[in-house]
Amino acid sequence: MDTNANRRLPFSAMFNFRDVGGYRGHDGRAVRWGRLYRSDSLHRIDDTDREAFAALGVRTVIDLRRPYEVTRDGRVPDFTGLTWRHVHPEHAEWDQRPYQPGTDLARYLADRYADLAQTGTVGLASAVGLIAENAEAPVVVHCVAGKDRTGIVCALTLSVLGVSDEDIAEDYALTAEAARKFAAWAAATMPERGELPPAWLASPAETMRLFLDELRAGYGSAEGYLRSAGVTDDQLAALREHLLE
Repeated sequence: MDTNANRRLPFSAMFNFRDVGGYRGHDGRAVRWGRLYRSDSLHRIDDTDREAFAALGVRTVIDLRRPYEVTRDGRVPDFTGLTWRHVHPEHAEWDQRPYQPGTDLARYLADRYADLAQTGTVGLASAVGLIAENAEAPVVVHCVAGKDRTGIVCALTLSVLGVSDEDIAEDYALTAEAARKFAAWAAATMPERGELPPAWLASPAETMRLFLDELRAGYGSAEGYLRSAGVTDDQLAALREHLLE
């Protein structure tokens, strides 16, 4: 896996912002740097971070949060030339099936992702379709923590690009460091919320391996899943064309 220090972009109140470029895909071609970013919620961009964010030249923000999460926290601040796209993949609230301490956390998370892939097909297809459009790039895709919904969209995208399951799982697992920083920030700024549930913070690589293995068993490949969700062959080809060197 490419561990280039440029993958992580430091911001004062966004903890999981990083570039998904550099991974090897089809025919050994690398995923382009500076085209696709993943992040936790961008509503926290403040005056300290505005200049650094603007310097990335981002054209499109794909916001995967639920409508009430957008209402509660707000959306990305306005930047010249920036388009905000709200794409909500339908999925059940996790508190309907809470994690039981002592059980397999990776398995629990993979099951939640499988649920999302089943109920959120339209939203996931829309998000990947937007990423496939060269004119939309550079793109940032985000949800609340930048781990679950964002992790699935990025995993599907990278898989279409030919990135190995191992690299995709390790990229997903990079969220663990960001989660520790976010938990510390939340404890200091929102102590009334108490300790965050483990499932909200954890990102074991095994979760993504399970998800991808089981997606492949059901659909043959990430491409097969996305085609079933409505993504066209032309969009899949465009994704590879502009995101691979």
